[in-house]
Amino acid sequence: MVSLLFCGPKLAACGLVLSIWGVIMLALLGIFFTTHSAILIEDVPLTEEDLHSQDTPPQSVYKLYNQVGYNCFIAAVIYVGIGFLSFCQVRLNKRKEYLVH
Repeated sequence: MVSLLFCGPKLAACGLVLSIWGVIMLALLGIFFTTHSAILIEDVPLTEEDLHSQDTPPQSVYKLYNQVGYNCFIAAVIYVGIGFLSFCQVRLNKRKEYLVH
């Protein structure tokens, strides 16, 4: 029978903890970027064209804020997937402890 277990209990637990932390952090960053938090202006990829465009300059900056926020949400979803995989590995490791060979 093929086992789906591919990492040990410590690595699985570490992956689970890091995934939970990553989801919380990236979800909060995504919220703050989509609400256009001024403190995060240094993390927005601005160019001179964005600041001096003929169109409404705040709208182009807000568009970049939203883009970075969506990227944070996408990364949080990826962390949810990795967390689910780590949780499955933790459960498989627990089950392996109780099996008698």
